Amino acid sequence: MRKNLLGSGKSLVVFRNGVARLSTAVLIFILGIFLTGSPLLAETQKAVKKPALPPNLDLLVNRVMKTFEVPGLSLAIVKDGQVLLAKGYGVKKLGESAPVDSRTLFGIASNSKVFTATALGMLVDEGKIRWDAPVVDYMPEFQMYDPSVSREIMVKDLLCHRCGLGLGAGDLMLWPASDINRKEILKRVRYIKPASSFRTTYAYNNIMFVMAGELLERVSGQPWEDFVREKIQKPVGMNYSNTRCALVDKETNVAWPHIPLEGKVVPVKSLYLTDNVNPAGGINSCAEDMAKWMLVLLNQGKLGDGSQLVSEKAVNEITTIATSIPISKPAPELVPAAMNFNGYGLGLRIRDYRRYKVWTHTGGLEGYVSQVWLMPEIGLGVTILTNQESTAAFAALTNQIVDYYLKAPEFDWVEAYKKFTERNAQRSKEELDKIYASRKKETKPSLPIQEYAGLYQDDWYGEVEIKYENGELTMQFKHSPELYGKLEHWHYDTFVARWFDRELRADAFVTFYLNHEGAISEVKMLPFSSDVDFSYDYQDLLLKPVPRDKK
Repeated sequence: MRKNLLGSGKSLVVFRNGVARLSTAVLIFILGIFLTGSPLLAETQKAVKKPALPPNLDLLVNRVMKTFEVPGLSLAIVKDGQVLLAKGYGVKKLGESAPVDSRTLFGIASNSKVFTATALGMLVDEGKIRWDAPVVDYMPEFQMYDPSVSREIMVKDLLCHRCGLGLGAGDLMLWPASDINRKEILKRVRYIKPASSFRTTYAYNNIMFVMAGELLERVSGQPWEDFVREKIQKPVGMNYSNTRCALVDKETNVAWPHIPLEGKVVPVKSLYLTDNVNPAGGINSCAEDMAKWMLVLLNQGKLGDGSQLVSEKAVNEITTIATSIPISKPAPELVPAAMNFNGYGLGLRIRDYRRYKVWTHTGGLEGYVSQVWLMPEIGLGVTILTNQESTAAFAALTNQIVDYYLKAPEFDWVEAYKKFTERNAQRSKEELDKIYASRKKETKPSLPIQEYAGLYQDDWYGEVEIKYENGELTMQFKHSPELYGKLEHWHYDTFVARWFDRELRADAFVTFYLNHEGAISEVKMLPFSSDVDFSYDYQDLLLKPVPRDKK
C-alpha cells in the first residue's frame, strides 16, 4: 500500500508559503478511508481476526465425554496469541446438576511441574541459582543414595527424570495422602536405592520435583505455594487457580473427581489430600486460567503487557530436551500419532506430532486427568481438564482439534482410542486370569499365621504394622491412613493386601522371607497387577522386622 502511494508519481505534499499542506488527491484518499474503508485498514482488521474453531466442536466434545464416560470437562484453545475458547462441559459431580464452567477448578496434577521449572527459571534470571550448579550448593544436607550423585546432581537434574531413581520411586511418601512433610522427605531421599546409573535412563518421578520445591523455598525465602501464586499465577492473571492440593475441597466451584470402580464410574468419597505433593502436582486450575498460561509459554515467557515473566533464555532451557525417552511403536489403532523424537525438558515433555514440535504434559490424580499441548511452530495450545481417569478422552479430543489446525488427513481419533481402550481392557482381564491361574491353592504358610504379625521398618518410608486380630492379619502403613487392609493368604509365604478402601485399586502381594532359623528376615511387596498405578511403588520397599525390644 505504501509503495503504491509513494510510487504513483504524484506529490503527496504541496508547499505554499513555506508551509506543507496535503494535496487535494491525498485529502480525497483520506476522506475515502472514512467513507469506504481503506485497504490498509481492512488488512489490519484481517490480521487480528480470530482463527476459527473446529467445526461442530461441541458435538465432538460431547461424543468424547459419552464414549469415555467423562462427567465433566474443561477445554481451552489458544491460537496465534488469542484465546479462542475457554469453556466447561458436563457436570461437576454425577447425580448433581451443577454444570462445569470456564472457571470450574480441576486438579491439574503433574501439569504443575512446569510451574516449578518456571519458578526456578525466574531465580536463574535473578542470578540467585544456576541450572548447572550442584544442588548441595543451596541445600548442603541434600543427599542421594550414592554419595557421588549427591555431589554431582545439578538443579536441572531435579526437573528432568534422569537422577537414577526408578519409576515413581518414593511416591508412597506422597500418596495416598501421607503425613510425611517435604522437609522430612528431604531427609529420607538418601535411603531410596537407585534403579539405574545417574543421567543414563529416563524414569518418571515426583520426589525430585518435591526437592525442587524445597530448593525454591531455601533460595527465595518463600514456600513453593506462595512463590508460585504471587510470582507466577497472579502476574499471568490466573485469578481462579490456587497452588495447594488440599484446597480443592474448600473451593465452591470445583469439579468432583470420579473413578471407574467395578465397572461403573463413581464419585470418589472424599478429597483428602496433603500439601507435600504440591511442587510435583498440587495446582488446581480452570480453562480460563490455563488459556492465559499457555499464551505466556507460547510467547516465550512474555506477559500480556509485554513484560517478561521469565526470560526467553529460561523458556528455551525448559523446552529443550534434557533426557531422551525411547520411542516405542504406537499401538496399531494409533499409527498417525507415531513420533520421530521424544524427550523431556524441564517440567515438560518434548516430542513431535505429524512432524511438528510439541511441548506437552499430562497429569493424573485420583479422579482427575488432564493434558496441556503446545505447538510453538503454529502458535497453538490446547488444555483439557477432566474429572474422570480416562486418558483416552483427552488424547482423542486433543488430536482431533490439532488435526483441524494442521489440515491433516481425516482420522477418527475417538473411534481409534475407543478400540485402544477396549483392547487394553481385554489385556488387563487376561493378565488377571493368568495371575489367578498361577496361584498354588494347596499350599500353606511356613509359620503359624500369628507369627507374621509385628512391626516392620523400611529405611525411606518408615513403619508398617501387621496385626493379628480375630484370627486374621491386617496391614497398616503408619504414615498413610488409607493403606490399611486385610492380608489374605495367597500361597506359600505370600499374602495379598486387600485395602479396605477399594477406591485405591492398589492391592499388593506381600511376601515374607525366612532365615536359616525359620524366623522372618524381611518382607517385600509388589503391585498385584500392572493396572496398579506406578506411584504405589511397593517394589521399592524392603521391610525389616523391628526387634520387640525396640518397639
